[in-house]
Amino acid sequence: MTHYSPKPGFVTVRGAREHNLKNVDLEIPRDALVVFTGVSGSGKSSLAFGTLYAEAQRRYLESVSPYARRLFHQLSVPDVDDIDGLPPAVALQQQRGAPTTRSSVGSVTTLGNLMRMLYSRAGQYPRNQPIIHAEAFSPNTPEGACPTCHGMGMIYDATEASMVPDPTLTIRGRAIAAWPQAWYGQNLRDILVTLGYDVDRPWKELPKKVRDWILFTEEQPTVPVYAGFTPEETKQALKLKTEPSYMGTFSGARRYLLHTFSHTQSAMMKKRVQQYMVSTPCPSCKGKRLRKESLSVKFAGLDIAEIAHLSLEKLAGILEPFAHNRQLADVSHPERNIVAQRITADICARLQVLLDLGLGYLTPDRSTPTLSPGELQRLRLATQVRSNLFGVVYVLDEPSAGLHPADTEALLRALKGLKAAGNTIFVVEHETDVIREADWIVDVGPAAGTNGGEILYSGPPEGLTAISGSATRHYLFGRQSIPMRPQRTAERWLELKGITRNNLHGLDARFPLGVLTAVTGISGSGKSSLVSQALVELVAETLGHSAEAENDEEPRLTGVSGGQIFAGMEHIARLVQVNQAPIGRTPRSNLATYTGLFDHVRKIFAETPMARSRKYDAGRFSFNVAKGRCKTCEGEGFVMVELLFLPSVYSPCPACQGARYNEKTLEVQFRGKNIAEVLGMTVDQAFTFFDGAENVQRPLGVLRDVGLGYLRLGQPATELSGGEAQRIKLATELQRTGRGNTLYVLDEPTTGLHPSDVDKLVLQLERLVAAGNTVIVVEHDMRVIAGSDWVIDMGPGAGEKGGSIVAEGPPSTVAKTKNSKTAPYLSAFFDTMQ
Repeated sequence: MTHYSPKPGFVTVRGAREHNLKNVDLEIPRDALVVFTGVSGSGKSSLAFGTLYAEAQRRYLESVSPYARRLFHQLSVPDVDDIDGLPPAVALQQQRGAPTTRSSVGSVTTLGNLMRMLYSRAGQYPRNQPIIHAEAFSPNTPEGACPTCHGMGMIYDATEASMVPDPTLTIRGRAIAAWPQAWYGQNLRDILVTLGYDVDRPWKELPKKVRDWILFTEEQPTVPVYAGFTPEETKQALKLKTEPSYMGTFSGARRYLLHTFSHTQSAMMKKRVQQYMVSTPCPSCKGKRLRKESLSVKFAGLDIAEIAHLSLEKLAGILEPFAHNRQLADVSHPERNIVAQRITADICARLQVLLDLGLGYLTPDRSTPTLSPGELQRLRLATQVRSNLFGVVYVLDEPSAGLHPADTEALLRALKGLKAAGNTIFVVEHETDVIREADWIVDVGPAAGTNGGEILYSGPPEGLTAISGSATRHYLFGRQSIPMRPQRTAERWLELKGITRNNLHGLDARFPLGVLTAVTGISGSGKSSLVSQALVELVAETLGHSAEAENDEEPRLTGVSGGQIFAGMEHIARLVQVNQAPIGRTPRSNLATYTGLFDHVRKIFAETPMARSRKYDAGRFSFNVAKGRCKTCEGEGFVMVELLFLPSVYSPCPACQGARYNEKTLEVQFRGKNIAEVLGMTVDQAFTFFDGAENVQRPLGVLRDVGLGYLRLGQPATELSGGEAQRIKLATELQRTGRGNTLYVLDEPTTGLHPSDVDKLVLQLERLVAAGNTVIVVEHDMRVIAGSDWVIDMGPGAGEKGGSIVAEGPPSTVAKTKNSKTAPYLSAFFDTMQ
C-alpha cells in the first residue's frame, strides 16, 4: 500500500467505494463551505453522508461505552480505505417530520422547554395556588395533560347521526353502519334478535329508548345465539331451551367504536371507525390540551397555550421588553424578574436565529408532520447555530429545498455564521445560488448510478469552468436557456371563491385550464395551503373521492377548508396529486412493482418454454408469493443479524445469496438472464435488454425520460429519495394513455434535482399539457417558473403577512411587478437568457 502524508487543514479520503463511488481519492479543506454537486444519483450523498459523516459518527461512537451506543441510530460502516483529518460531525438530513402529532416546532427547537421553565418560575399564579413544575406545562406528561382528552385537545365521540347515516334502513339491512361489515356485525344483529328487538322495522320507526340502548349502552349481556334462525324460530328455541350455536356477548355501537379507535394497531381499522365518529374540541380545556391548574398561570397576560399559538415573530415582540429589563414580570418578586430576564433573553436569542432563517411565520405549537422537509431542516439548523459548537463538520442535505431565493440568502448568512465560528460546512446542493457561494466545489459524475461515482473536479468554484464533462458547469457559468415555445393562453378557468385555510382568509383564486401554471411565493406565503390543500380537497370532493393525507396513521383534525369551486369543474374529469410521499414503506415495494412494469416482466418469464413445461404461472416469479421465493429469507434477499451493542447488520441471505428466489425459479431464463438478474438491471440496461417487448419498454422509456435511467428495477422503495419517488409517480402517470382533462398537482417537483434533470422534468410536464391536461406546480425554481404559461405569486410576506395573490399573469408580466418578492429573481433569470 502506498503511503501518503496527510495535508494539514484538509480532510483526506482514500479509496471510497460506498454505493456507486468508484474507489475515489479526495482532499477537502476544513473551516470552509464545501458544496458537493452533480446530477441526481451521481454519488454526492454517498460521499458526504454515506462515507464522511458515517465515518465521523463511527469514530465518535467508538469513544462511547457499548451500552450507550445502543441508544444511537447507527449508520453502517462505510466502504473506504482511509480518512484522515476528519473532525466530529453533525448531520442535518432531509427527512419527514416525526410521525407523531405530539412533536412540534417548540419541541424541535427546545423553545418549548424554555417556555415551560419561564411559566413555572416566573409566571403569574392565582392567589393561593402552589407553584407547579415545568413538566406540568406540557400536554405530553401526566402532570400536565388535560384529564378529559389526555392531552390531545380533541375528544372523539359518536352520535346517532354519525353511526346511523341512513335511518330508513332496518337493523338487518345494516342501518348501524358503524358496526363491522363481516361476521362480527352479523353476530351483533343475531344477539339483538335473541334479546327480542325488532331488526326488520326501519330504524327511524323504533322507539328512542330502544335506539339509545342499542347505540349507547355500556351493558354487555351474554346470550345464546341461534345463527340463521328467523326471529320466530329464535323465540321458539329460547322457550324450548334448545342448544344454541354459541353464546354471544353484545357491545353497543358507540362502545365498539371507541374501544376499536383507542386499542387497534391497524391504521386501516382506525380509519374505518373514525368515519363514524365526530371530533370536537375538548370541553374541559377548550382544545388547549392542558389541565386547568396549568392554564391558570399567566405570563404577559397570556396562558402557555395562547403564547404557543402566536407566530415566532409576535412571540419575540412580546418577550423582548422582558429580556432587556424594560418590563418586569412581577414588581413584588425581584427574584422572579431575574429569572424572567434570563430565560426570555435566551428565548429571544434563539428566536432571532429562527427569524433570520425566514421561519418567523411558524408557531411553537405547529406539529412537525405539517412542516415541509426544508422547514424542518432549517429548524434543526437554527438549534445548531445557537449551540455555539466549535471545530465541527456540519453535513447538510439540500438545505435550500423548499426555499424561495429570498429565503436562500438568509440561509447562506446562517451557514457563513457557523463557518465563522470555526466550523466546516459540507453541503449537498443543486441550487446554483448556494453553489456560487462555496469556497470549494466537489463535482461528482459524470452521470447517474453506475455511470457516476467519479470525482470530476475538486477545487475553488472558478476552476470548474475548465471541466468539459461537468453537467454543473454550464448552469453555473453559462447563459441560461429554456426551450422557447409560443405562450399558451387559456380559454377556460377553474375558479375558487372564499378559500379559508391557515393564513388564507376568504381568498378568491382562478387557475387557467389546459396550460402549465406555477404558483410561487416565499416560504409560508400560503402556496401549499392554496394548492396542495384547498384546491386538491375541493376538486377531490367535487369528483367524489377523498384527498388522502400523506400520513394516514394520524387522524386529520382539520376538515375541508372553507371555500367553494365557483366554475370550471365540468372540464376536469380526474385529479392526480404527485407528491413526495414514499412509494412504499418496506423493501418489498420497488420501482418495478409500483409502476406495474413487474407484472409484464413476470408474464414474459411465465411464457418461456421451461416455465410452461413446469406449469409456472406469473405468480411464481414474484418474491412476495411463497411458491417462487426463497424460504430462508421469505423473499427479502437478506437476513438481519442482531448484534447487541452494535448496529444490526443485514447480510445477504445464505440460501439465495440475495437473489430472493428459490433455485427452481432461478433456473428459468429469458434471453440468458433469470428473474433476479433482471431485477438487478438498471432502467437503462433493461430498456436495451427487453428490445421488442413493447409492454415493458414503454414504462422503461418514460422512466428514462424523467431522468431515472440509473435506478435498479429491484431497488427497494426505502432507498429512494422524495424527489425520486415523485418522479416515479410522474412516470407512472405519463405511461397511462392520455385521456386529457386531468388536473395534475405537483408540490415542488424539482426538489433534489440537478438543473439538467429539471430540464428533463419540464419536458415531461410539457407532454402532459400537450395531451390536453392541466398542470399546476408549487415551485421556487426560476427555470420552471420562466418556462410556465401562467404564474400566481403569493405573498407579500409569510404567515399572517402572506395569504394574498400579489401578482398573476404570464412570467414576463409577473417579472415586472413591483411588490412581488419573486419578481426580481425572475427578472434576473430573464436577463441571463439574453
